[in-house]
Order: sequence, then C-alpha cells, then structure tokens
Amino acid sequence: MADKAWYVIHTRTGFEDRVFKTLQAKADSPEFAGRIAQVLIPTEDVMQVKNNQKKVSKRKFFPGYVLVNMELDSNTYWAIRAVQGVSGFLGDPKPVAMGEEEVQQILELQNSTSAEKPKPAVQFEKGENVRIVEGPFKHFMGLVEDVNEAKAKLRVTVTVFDRPTPVELDFLQVEKV
Repeated sequence: MADKAWYVIHTRTGFEDRVFKTLQAKADSPEFAGRIAQVLIPTEDVMQVKNNQKKVSKRKFFPGYVLVNMELDSNTYWAIRAVQGVSGFLGDPKPVAMGEEEVQQILELQNSTSAEKPKPAVQFEKGENVRIVEGPFKHFMGLVEDVNEAKAKLRVTVTVFDRPTPVELDFLQVEKV
C-alpha cells in the first residue's frame, strides 16, 4: 500500500467549500476510507467593520486551492478529478506531493491564527489617506504616518483647527478612502 502525502488540488474560484465537502464525504465513504486521510482549506480569522459592527470572518490563505492528505493511486486520482469544481492537481499530469516542512508551516500558521485575536481584513500603508469611523475624531480625514502591525495601531495625522495633529488609532477605527 502506498504512503499518504499532502497534495494540492486546484479548484475553480469560489468552489473551495463545495470541493471540501465532497472530498470529505469521499474520505468518510467505505470505498476511500483510510486512503483519503484529511482534507484542508487553510484559513485565518479576520476582523471587518461594516455598518459600525465588528465582524469576524474566515479568509482563505490560498483561494482556489484545497489540500488533501491521501494515498495517490489511479482510483483516488480520478475520483478527485471527477469532483465538480476541481481543475486538477498541482503538477498534473503527475501530481507532486508537498514537502513535510511546507505542510507543517501551513498547519502551524492555521493553528496560530485561530489562537490569536483576529487580524484586520484591511492592511494599511504609510502615506495612505484614511477616514476615521469611530472615536472622538469620527468623520475626520487623515494621513497614515506609521503602521504598527503587531499592535494593530496606526499613527494618523489629522488637521484640527488648521493644525496637523498626530492621533494613534486602532485599525478598526479607520477605513481606506
């Protein structure tokens, strides 16, 4: 019997969840029990603000891809290729298994992001214009002077009474213009 390895399956955009459910059902079926060990869509929690409401959602690390730990033989290969939404394996016509280090990094990244507080869905850069949506400077426009990713804080220069005033804000208190 062949050893299991991790393979990358390319899916049509937006079909990752459907492919995941179908592959999970195949893994649980008697025909493929033990041959398809695990199906994974690496995700991270991100925080978004919509209508002044903070919302935590999941964002895929690799949109359009699903990872599968399985024994690769002609039966499993064609069973997965036949799933609606699957474009093929990475490395087709001869799929290439992922390296063990690579897999461990992805699994660690997946586990660490779920343990930490969710990071903001929007990334900010120095020199960007932003609108403040929360706090005492609500509705003010400002210029990003500094970005602290670790603390999810921005230093924004806001013009108050015709004077530039530096203000420290949380990522969730501003939105891009």
